[in-house]
Amino acid sequence: MEKDKELACFKAHEKYKVPCEKTSCRYWINYSSEQNCTLIAAAEGPKTLQEIGDIFGVTRMRICQIEKSIKDKLLSFEQTLNP
Repeated sequence: MEKDKELACFKAHEKYKVPCEKTSCRYWINYSSEQNCTLIAAAEGPKTLQEIGDIFGVTRMRICQIEKSIKDKLLSFEQTLNP
């Protein structure tokens, strides 16, 4: 139910091109006002590792490490589904 409200919030911000002010939202990030929602930022298109790091306040290398970890988990999950 809460997730539906958050997605409705995202759609309203996307439609009216206004920043999100709901800091309690799980998608809110402390970044430039036009991209302070991870859903809005993702909709803007591909980003470099450096740009993603700047958004979350971590280094490009840390984003690379997180990306590798996620890929490894997805591969492991895929292998359990298709032995």
